[in-house]
Amino acid sequence: MEDKKTISIMGCGWLGMPLAEQLMLHGYTVKGSTTTPEKIEVMLEKGIQPFLLDLGSEQLDKAALEDFLDADVLVLNIPPHLRSDGGEAYLSQMHLLLKALLSSLVSRILFVSSTSVYQDLNRVVTEEDISFTEEADPDNMLLQAELLFQDREDWVTTIVRFGGLVGGNRQPGRWLAGKKNVLNGDAPVNLIHLDDCVNILYRILEQEKWGKVYNACADGHPLRKEFYTATAQALSLTPPEFADMEETKFKLINSQKLKDELSYTFIHPEPMTFFS
Repeated sequence: MEDKKTISIMGCGWLGMPLAEQLMLHGYTVKGSTTTPEKIEVMLEKGIQPFLLDLGSEQLDKAALEDFLDADVLVLNIPPHLRSDGGEAYLSQMHLLLKALLSSLVSRILFVSSTSVYQDLNRVVTEEDISFTEEADPDNMLLQAELLFQDREDWVTTIVRFGGLVGGNRQPGRWLAGKKNVLNGDAPVNLIHLDDCVNILYRILEQEKWGKVYNACADGHPLRKEFYTATAQALSLTPPEFADMEETKFKLINSQKLKDELSYTFIHPEPMTFFS
């Protein structure tokens, strides 16, 4: 980008905070939102203009949201909590945000999504395979959220579907340690390291890759039983025990489109070396 624009990051946490820091290093003005009051001081110290915004709160400060959206680009990085209510609250928040965006100056949206939006097709999955979700699960909350911000006259959206997020304080060795009869041990994992998440989002912003959809997962796809056993052992924890299964459901996410169009080489291409 020739001129350094103002970028608002909705969700300045595990991913949003290091992304904000990288953007500021390269001269961008960054606004960041959080739902945690204690993070306001942290953002101020880092030079991020902080906003306390909770789209799910009845006490949402509409004026603050309007100020937050006074930006050129919105990085929308709010992970849905689909297990609690199926994603209904999340989708309601996205509708609220959409309404606020319609009267804002935002002209570009970078939507952080997830490869969980895809069906288990028991094969390699590319961006075009979203058609199977549209057909088999049209009410999928994550799919519905993506569609809200796509193909709008008011702005252009790029969607990045990340695999499982690891790195930083996210240590997958703890997730399944000591558990028994864990399913799908022979399924390939689709993971991505925090360092690559930050660099991919930065690359999209810097190269102005708008109106795109990208999968983003590390090149390597070890089996679940291999990966989670190794990562538990690396933390000196009891490895999980996997159930014997006649059939394994899986998807193997392909990120070739991203690598080609962004000329991107993964910093951490092999999950088995994430924590070695």
